Amino acid sequence: MSTGSARNVVLVHGGFVDGSGWQGVYDALIADGFRVTVVQNPTQSLEGDVEATRQVLDELDGDVVLVGHSYGGAVITEAGTHPRVSALVYVAAFAPDKGESVTTLIANPPPGAPVPPILPPRNGFLFLDRERFHASFAGDLPAAQAAFMSDSQVPWGVEALNGAVSDPAFASSIVEFIAAVPAG
Repeated sequence: MSTGSARNVVLVHGGFVDGSGWQGVYDALIADGFRVTVVQNPTQSLEGDVEATRQVLDELDGDVVLVGHSYGGAVITEAGTHPRVSALVYVAAFAPDKGESVTTLIANPPPGAPVPPILPPRNGFLFLDRERFHASFAGDLPAAQAAFMSDSQVPWGVEALNGAVSDPAFASSIVEFIAAVPAG
């Protein structure tokens, strides 16, 4: 597979947020001449988010670079087997292998790893503590933007975290992992 001919980029967001968090990346890619589509995952189940992503992929012509952030990495790991996907890019993202889920990947964090302020599930959904959102989740953003994101966070379904990958696309795709250093 070659990424050289791909002019389509599909961006997949993580948990607690929607696709608007990709605005800066979207603007930069559009300026470079790419056709960019942002998936709006419902974040209720991995299966539903994979289906939402595949629907976007079905509508595009030509090769696609599929990009995922955080939980979006689990989504692209499963959706990336789509025939239009020529490359996967993981941006500070989960990359579960066959049979793994986000839950299994976070079950035993390394010593000293930051623990996000996830509140106990309410009706099958998770939220981040609003008071700690900026420092733990959006430390590189201005306070006003982080406050808006905290107040508009999307409920993240526990079922989505527990969704296990059945056919990891990275086993047969070109993959690039991009790590981000947490702020503070």
